[in-house]
Amino acid sequence: MSDQKQQGGDNRCDAISVQELLDYEEVPVPAYLREVNNPDMGDEDLPVTNYTSRAQHEQEAEKLWPKVWQVVCREEDILEAGETYVHDCVDDSVLVIRQEDGSVKAFINSCLHRGRALRHTNGRVREIRCRFHAFTWNLDGSFKGMPCEWDFKHMCKDHLTLPEVAVDSWGGFIFINIDGKAGPLLDYLGVLPEHYERYELEKAHKGLHVQKVIPCNWKVAHEAFLESYHSIATHPQILPFTADANTQYDTFGDHVSRMITSMEVPSPHLGEVSELEIMRTSMRSSGRMASSDAEGIEIPDGMTAREFIGEMNREAFGVAANRDLSDATLCELQDAILYDVFPNFQVWAGYFGNIVYQFRPNGDDHESCIFDVRLLLRSPESQGPVRGVPIHRLTDEESFSDAEELGALGPVFDQDMGNLPYMMKGLKASKKGTVSLGSYQESRIRHLHNTVNKYLEK
Repeated sequence: MSDQKQQGGDNRCDAISVQELLDYEEVPVPAYLREVNNPDMGDEDLPVTNYTSRAQHEQEAEKLWPKVWQVVCREEDILEAGETYVHDCVDDSVLVIRQEDGSVKAFINSCLHRGRALRHTNGRVREIRCRFHAFTWNLDGSFKGMPCEWDFKHMCKDHLTLPEVAVDSWGGFIFINIDGKAGPLLDYLGVLPEHYERYELEKAHKGLHVQKVIPCNWKVAHEAFLESYHSIATHPQILPFTADANTQYDTFGDHVSRMITSMEVPSPHLGEVSELEIMRTSMRSSGRMASSDAEGIEIPDGMTAREFIGEMNREAFGVAANRDLSDATLCELQDAILYDVFPNFQVWAGYFGNIVYQFRPNGDDHESCIFDVRLLLRSPESQGPVRGVPIHRLTDEESFSDAEELGALGPVFDQDMGNLPYMMKGLKASKKGTVSLGSYQESRIRHLHNTVNKYLEK
């Protein structure tokens, strides 16, 4: 493998690139992996008020969150008629309900009598009944009745239908758009449906869901997962098997960006790393491999750690989903192919263990946010629909390592989260007043802010 500079910029680490690794694949490489798209977005500093300003938060509450498509839940979270899911973002609250015919509707979560939130927890209902005065609606939002109707002759029943919110789905994810003016979901998602066609996320199910409130602005948390540049200081244990500074960064229109970080390839920041160390460190610390038990495992002569783990994953992932993965590339079987859908939804591509991140303001507090991490798994279609696991909400005192279901991912998230309170502290203390970004490795952060600004300027 030759040492060439990766496409995407002139000043790059002298190490093998994503595109060069794809040249070594022994099966056809999907066209989407060959796309390299990183236009120059400038090098101007960002104001720290993008994160710290109450006025910025209020503008986002008015001009951003109601205008975009937001992920609410997975289809398997509301499998049966009457199952509900409550989605809150800043002061907006939306109630998503599975209908009798299997479709999904979404309504503003507010009683048309005195305004009480109709529901504050998820669960199955036969009707939508306000707990304050028992005004009641059918699952489809049509008005069913109220106590003492004689006292409300001035309220026309035809005007008591719950206000609907636009709802759609892709890849098994249910999205809502509050003001209904974002245009069709598939148009909003741009290249995403095409790029994920091979992975059939709609056939996956949620194998874990951990949620925690993080003491920082939502963009501070979101940006921690938009670049691999931080690995050298924040995640030094993954450097033997993570090509952090070789990562490829791409943007696709206003709403989608991507990074591809090669695995089982050592960081350019390290010296020589043996194939055995790459393999064993990856199996112990990655959290996404088919097995985490590396004791006593040897790499066959003539194979690299990347080839060995890729083939191990190919067999295990294929068995788990009862699917032939002979045409899957090593990249799709192990690399971190992470897409971002504006403003706050990130999902890994590939065939198994798709990690999903989501960040949103914690109510009306611009200095804290809610972080959801999900993991999508596959199972044979013969098993039928698999219900998503319930949310495991961590307390302020608990760490992600306390969520045993996260395995090796828990300590990695704790490392990420450990930076974030100090990010807010430093941003508020800054006398410089701006944040400087790398031209290439932090280009997805600039892309995020550019799109935020486009919404705020409308």
